[in-house]
Amino acid sequence: MACRAGEQKVPAIKRAGLSGPPAGTFPKDGFTPCEGVEMEISGIISAIIIGLIIGVLGRLVVPGRQHIGVLWTIVVGIVAALIGSAIAAGIGVADTKGPDWIEWLIQIALAAVGIAALDRALARR
Repeated sequence: MACRAGEQKVPAIKRAGLSGPPAGTFPKDGFTPCEGVEMEISGIISAIIIGLIIGVLGRLVVPGRQHIGVLWTIVVGIVAALIGSAIAAGIGVADTKGPDWIEWLIQIALAAVGIAALDRALARR
């Protein structure tokens, strides 16, 4: 079976998270059907909500009044959440047994830096 653009076949073992496939449950070639990189509407809504939360927490950390709108806060929050997740994964603290406090702190700190930088850039206009 050929995959559509942006999709790839995923090894059955990797997709199932197992050390070996159970007998008769995976295709003969060892691959499961194509796995795409498309995002569903629930993922987009989740990204916006998380971006809003991270952005608002970042605004609370920055002292003084910020002269940026809610949309900029959401955008900065989404970017900070994505970059913060990548940094946390890079240093090995993204997946813990409990809440990922260190990852959240990284994201909030990045949001605070982003909001302060954007506020300063917009204030110069």
